[in-house]
Amino acid sequence: MHSMTFSSPPPTTTIPRCKSLQRLPPVSAMASSPIAPPSRHHITHSMPHEKLEVFKSLESWVSENLLDFRKPIEKCWQPSEFLPDPSQGFDRSNEEVCELRQRVLGLPDEYFVMLVGNMLGEDSLPTYQTMINTWDGVRDKTGSSSCPWAIWTRSWAAEENRHGDLLRTYIYLSGRVDMMMIDKTTQYMIRAGMDNGTENNPYMGFVYASFQERATFMSHGNMARLAKEAGDPVLARICGTIAADEKRHENAYIKIVEKLLEVDPDTTMLAISNMMKKRIVMPQHLMYDGQDSNLFENYSAVSQRLGVHTTRDYGEIIEFFYNTMEIGKT
Repeated sequence: MHSMTFSSPPPTTTIPRCKSLQRLPPVSAMASSPIAPPSRHHITHSMPHEKLEVFKSLESWVSENLLDFRKPIEKCWQPSEFLPDPSQGFDRSNEEVCELRQRVLGLPDEYFVMLVGNMLGEDSLPTYQTMINTWDGVRDKTGSSSCPWAIWTRSWAAEENRHGDLLRTYIYLSGRVDMMMIDKTTQYMIRAGMDNGTENNPYMGFVYASFQERATFMSHGNMARLAKEAGDPVLARICGTIAADEKRHENAYIKIVEKLLEVDPDTTMLAISNMMKKRIVMPQHLMYDGQDSNLFENYSAVSQRLGVHTTRDYGEIIEFFYNTMEIGKT
């Protein structure tokens, strides 16, 4: 790694690196245990066929309970609300861009490491929606299915899509990073996909989703705190707003797992146990920019150092998960 200031000309790496990072011990995953997760055996379609009926029987419950977690589009925030407004004319719009760039001058390079990493996680939404649509019993069979499970997945994806759009535009306008490398890294990530070990099994998939949504809620929330302390209240509001979305989505996925514990406790407990044994991997675990084969490890080290998401957080999420689900009382 080498030191850089992120001024013009742009850096040649996706995630800015500093000499000080060379001394950081690698962390295997931003929200994982410090030991690298075991290799997957790529088990597929592990849910017994007869369990399909469980998810079919829950469709009315999804309509009556889960879809209420959606926000009406007309009441949703949109990325343009947080960004310079070009409709005000060139001069005023240019002033707002200059104001943005002035605000971010106080942000350390490492904060942009986290912003870019969080943005990449959000920008890989096509991978996540594809992953959910591999889960037996809840997939969107047509691409626009009226099945309540499919409606929820599309609604969730539509809300999540705003996160990456907003972060990407803010980062672009900051002038602090090499956007060409970010674009390449996004393409590499989506092409690589992800391996979260859910085995096409919705029991395991919804456990993963509830855990992961809480992890992203914490990560964006901590970035909001750091941005505020560094003197960028707009970025703090952006990260806090995204965190609020993640929290609402976390509540939705937790509600699904709680319902599964109610209707099929044995299979759900087995799914929870299996996912905890595998350890939850972050969606960005296959992050690559075409140059740095240790990009995710470097990103994770910065996250650990800044306290954005740490191994302690991983343990706290597990404890929260078990307490919320009242596991052991089912």
